[in-house]
Amino acid sequence: MSESTTQQPLTLAIDVGGTGLKASVLDESGKMVEKHVRMPTPNPCTPDILVEALTKLTAALTSYERISIGFPGVVRDGAIVTAPHFKGKAWRDFPLANTLARRFGKPVRLLNDAEVQGLGIIKGQGLEVVLTLGTGLGSAVFSNGTLTPHLELAHHPIGKGETYNDYVGNAARLALSSRRWNRRVLKVIKVVHALLHYDVLYLGGGNAAKVTVTLPDNVHIASNDAGITGGIRLWDEAVWSGALGGRAASSGR
Repeated sequence: MSESTTQQPLTLAIDVGGTGLKASVLDESGKMVEKHVRMPTPNPCTPDILVEALTKLTAALTSYERISIGFPGVVRDGAIVTAPHFKGKAWRDFPLANTLARRFGKPVRLLNDAEVQGLGIIKGQGLEVVLTLGTGLGSAVFSNGTLTPHLELAHHPIGKGETYNDYVGNAARLALSSRRWNRRVLKVIKVVHALLHYDVLYLGGGNAAKVTVTLPDNVHIASNDAGITGGIRLWDEAVWSGALGGRAASSGR
């Protein structure tokens, strides 16, 4: 490892998804310096099961001083408010950041997964929106690089009794033809533009690679690796202070 990667703390970045768990170690620039590891998300996935799975996932990743984690749900003060992909009352108010800080003996910063991915994608100019296409639909909105209050588009109705999760989530992708699912993605893009009038929209998540239609000029496909590499931005104090306001918190420091 070069001298430049040892001058600043290394960060273990974890991306919790509805179907997969991913992690790597990042240098101060957000570059992965250890092998990207992955495993299926346990099903069922209670808080205790997730903590054990993350311990197993990251066992080979040992050279780090702090931890960033993106979680698919509403996060507030380091605890989980909603965990729509993981059923059960045990998730309500579960102190995930504190629990992982105790387990790993390192400071932890926790944020919604789409917001973490967005931090690894955005340019910091104008109104930027990130939509992640995966098990469901994640969303994050940034104004000149600052994270705005969390918007749970995933559970908002888009028509005929369906939420965005129902409409373009992975279950819909598998049930529909590629052409029909892609048309739905285009509709979501148009609806979100009518709602927010964004300057740029980025499509991330594992299913962004399944988008085959021609997109508007201000809509771009982003690398799914940003769900990990965006974790470095949680330790930028200016970024982190903007991510607070009741949606995020750090533990163990």
